[in-house]
Amino acid sequence: MKRLLKQVAVIFGIVSVSLMATYVGLAVYYHNAFPYGTWINGIYCTGRSLQEVNDDLAKQFTYDGVTVEDKDGNRYLITAGEISYQFDFKKALEIYQQQQNPWMWIDSLFGKNQVDLVPVVSYDSEAFDACFEALPFCRERRPDKDRRVEIVRTPQGYELVNERTDILFVEEARGAVLTAIEEAKSEVLLVEAGCYHDLEMTAQMRETLDIWEKLKNFQQCDIVYRMGEEEIPVNAAVVCDWIAVDDNGRFLLDDAGELQLRENAIEEFIASLAQKYDTVGASRQFLSTRGDLVTVEGGLYGNKLDQEAETAYLKEAFAAKRSEVHEPAYLQEAWKQGSEDIGSTYIEVDMTEQKMYYYVDGVLTIDTPIVTGNTSRRMGTPSGVNFVYAKQKNRILRGRNYASHVDFWMPVKGNIGIHDAAWRGKFGGTIYQTNGSHGCINTPRAAMEQLFEMAEVGTPVVMFY
Repeated sequence: MKRLLKQVAVIFGIVSVSLMATYVGLAVYYHNAFPYGTWINGIYCTGRSLQEVNDDLAKQFTYDGVTVEDKDGNRYLITAGEISYQFDFKKALEIYQQQQNPWMWIDSLFGKNQVDLVPVVSYDSEAFDACFEALPFCRERRPDKDRRVEIVRTPQGYELVNERTDILFVEEARGAVLTAIEEAKSEVLLVEAGCYHDLEMTAQMRETLDIWEKLKNFQQCDIVYRMGEEEIPVNAAVVCDWIAVDDNGRFLLDDAGELQLRENAIEEFIASLAQKYDTVGASRQFLSTRGDLVTVEGGLYGNKLDQEAETAYLKEAFAAKRSEVHEPAYLQEAWKQGSEDIGSTYIEVDMTEQKMYYYVDGVLTIDTPIVTGNTSRRMGTPSGVNFVYAKQKNRILRGRNYASHVDFWMPVKGNIGIHDAAWRGKFGGTIYQTNGSHGCINTPRAAMEQLFEMAEVGTPVVMFY
């Protein structure tokens, strides 16, 4: 029994010494090599020397340079070649290896040791400075004292020019870019790097900012006038003209410290709308059926703004900061609003050709000869854009020394109208020059009956020579 115990003890001693020798041997082995389970930058490094790993890391590493992005999203590249960029992993590997304890290699058997290392880089600092200084935000930088805060008048209204906010601090940008290069990063976002700051304001600048807040509030207007198919925005470009200023152009403030509305400013704006869009008696360009563009002046047809009602509306809406599309009130309203108010359904009376046409939605529906006022007796039918303001049947037309029965009567201007004329056997040609009407538009009965049934009260009547 003693002999057996002695043999076991000997065997145990031999095994222990062997294990100890193996442990020590591996510790010595890993003293100059990376321990089991080591991965660096995705490369398996177990048992490999520092130089071997350095060579492999160098083969897989690429660096093209750094892209610098400013706050406006502009991107600029500084290439590795421009700054003579070089790199080496040896120093990083040495530091990492020194941090490892080769006597604790056994710990690596129970886990995977993964690490990412950044190479030690070098570059030509003078070349970098030249590349950095060539970037647009460096070339265009201005002294802080020259950066202004002021209010300027533009076609879009008053605007604030503030050159003292979000200012790039160039030296901070330089440091951020250098850090990115040293850490082998491919881009640096100057905003995220915290390179933009606001500059201090003077008392005068703060006063300008205070006035600007008042201007923003005054110019905040989102009313849109709908003039037929046209829309006229009442926005900052318009209301900036409503602000009261003194003779030196300084803004006038009321007792509450707010901007004042210039006297009659809104009345003047409404008057300008009326001048452009009131069409009663206006001069119009009209494309005739005969093919030429004629100028038609005068007449009773058209739109006429209710300026008093619109002035009251706009004062209230502007003060309440209302946001809406507004259709104005009219003293007289045509079939269509806007500068093109005739539309595509109308009666055309061409007194030179002695023809009358009726268009419905742009389609010629009636084409008939007519006889208009006797020009030799100075009874020529007046030109202008008028409208059918009534429709009657079996009417007796009376005038000096005459009384005539007509079946269909459609007055368009005073006592001048369109009607049938049973007493005439012919229409068209030059009859009107010597045997024309007293000013009315004589029309064959069949065409007149058709026009009477189709045309509505309010239909525009374009009359011209």
